[in-house]
Formats: sequence, C-alpha cells, structure tokens
Amino acid sequence: MRDTRESRLLLVLLIAIAFALITVDIRGGQESPVDGARQAAAAVFGPVENGVAAAVDPIGNAIGAVRDSGERHTRIAALEKENAELKAELGSDDRNRNRLRELDSILKTAGAGQYGIKGAQVIAIGAAQGFSWTVTVDVGARDGIKRDMTVLNGSGLVGRVTTVGPSTSTVLLANDPDFTVGTRMEKSDELGFATGQGDRPLLVQLLNGKAKVKAGDRLVTFGSRADKPFVPGVPVGEVVRVDPAGGGLTRNIYVRPYVGFTKLDIVGIVVQAPRADPRDTVLPQKPTPAPTVTVTVTPTATPPDGQQAADGQPNQQGRNQQQGQDQGDVTP
Repeated sequence: MRDTRESRLLLVLLIAIAFALITVDIRGGQESPVDGARQAAAAVFGPVENGVAAAVDPIGNAIGAVRDSGERHTRIAALEKENAELKAELGSDDRNRNRLRELDSILKTAGAGQYGIKGAQVIAIGAAQGFSWTVTVDVGARDGIKRDMTVLNGSGLVGRVTTVGPSTSTVLLANDPDFTVGTRMEKSDELGFATGQGDRPLLVQLLNGKAKVKAGDRLVTFGSRADKPFVPGVPVGEVVRVDPAGGGLTRNIYVRPYVGFTKLDIVGIVVQAPRADPRDTVLPQKPTPAPTVTVTVTPTATPPDGQQAADGQPNQQGRNQQQGQDQGDVTP
C-alpha cells in the first residue's frame, strides 16, 4: 500500500475500531458481543497452536534437560573432586603411618646399638653419579653431617656418606660394586669383607678358608678404626650360599642384605658411635620354630576266622557264617 493521505486515514480508522472492540469486549465480560467470534477463532486456530506447542515442547524439554545435565555435571565434578581430595588425604595418612613405622624401627635399632643418629629422608637417586648405587638425603654440613659416616635404617646397613653439601649429602649404598665393609659372623666371630654386587647378594670373603658356615648364618659390621666409615654391630645380612672349601686362604659366601635398596625412604646417619662394641646384639631374635605335632596310629589285630574280637563281637567272616546258619534254620 502506498503511503497516501487515504491510507493514513484508513489506518487511523482501523486503530479506532480496534480500541472500540477491546472496550466493548472488556465491559461485556462473558456476554461480550465478540465472544462468538473469539470462540470461532479458537476453534480454527486451536489445533494449529497445539501442533506448534507439540512441536516446540520437545525442544523446550531438550533445552531444560541440557540445562539440568549441566547442573548435574557440575555436581558430579564437585563430588569427584571431593572424592579425589579424600583419597589424597587418606593416601597421605597411609604414607605418614609407614614413615612413622620406619622411624620407630630406626630408633629401636639405634637404641639396641647405642648409636647416636640424625634422621634423614631420601630425596633423590644417584643418576648424576653414573652407574653407581647412590642416593641423596636432605641433611648436610649444617646438620652436623660429615664424610664417612655410617648410614642405617631399621633393617640394617644402608651405606656410608661420601659427599657432603650444605644441606644435602650423597650416600654410597652397600650393594654398590665399589662398596666394601668389614664383617663379623654371628657367634663364630669369623671375620671377612663384604662387597656389593648390585642387585645380586653381597660377596663376602672370609679370612679363614676353613671356617664353618652355612645358609642362614648372619653377619654384622666389624667396625672401622675411629668408627669411620663404619661403626660396629650394624646388621648386614644373611648367608644364602656357600662356596665349597677349596683349601685356599679365604672362603667365599653370598649374603642377602637385610636392607631393600630400591625402596629407601627414611634413614639414620650415625653421628655418634657407641661406647662399646655391641657385637651381634643388634640382630633381631630368630623366630622360634613351631612345634611339630606327631600322631601315632596303633593298628588293631584281626582275630582268626570264626573267633570273636576283643570287644566280644565276631569278625566279618564270623558274622557271615552266623548269618548263613540263621537262614538255614528257616522252614519253607
């Protein structure tokens, strides 16, 4: 429609009529003269509106579901985070308990040998030192640590301090091929020298080639002059194999160390040697073997056929004969 004076007049007229109908409808209420027209329009356009609503509702439901899903995802994410934090806290508690047990074991070993120790934690392994078996601990010169101090844990000999920095130290482990320590056999006091062999048992050369030794025998450190680098009495390990005596001046035995060198955490550095050699008193007590239960079965003699056993009853064959006689007494 062109924008002319007539069209503008027509638009104003239609607006006036619309306002008039609205006024009449509001004032008329349920008896409004346009109520019939409204009902007719509802009958015509109602199905169309329902169809449109049916088509739109799934979209609205989907939008609501997505919105709810996002809220559920947020709640799940929060719960997962809280669960992870709880697991981390429990894991931390487990680790702390393990470390407390290790520290308690170290203190018991130190008390048994009367060693003055400085506790330390392993913070690195010795990749920087080439192929040697070494670890780095978190104590150094500021803590009173010096070179050639003995290092132990609750199980036994760990190694010796080789390098000392202001706040850290390097420990050469007892299974390193460059590691050698003097040893003493339990009870027999046979002396020898133990050398590391990596992940294999320690090689111990006994000074007495005719020494009597067997698997299961235990060794401790012999000690060094002025207690450096080794204090006496620290448990070393247990014999697992003995080379046959060949008539030589020395004899080789193989010892499984008490310490697990691949799982070190808390260690103790001996800063004060014992006043007296503890010898083998630091070794743990050997477990007492359980008593063997012996069961004795006494066979019962079988009486001859037709005779009665000791309890007055006939044996099996006698019972069979008696049964046959009983059957013969029956009159057909």
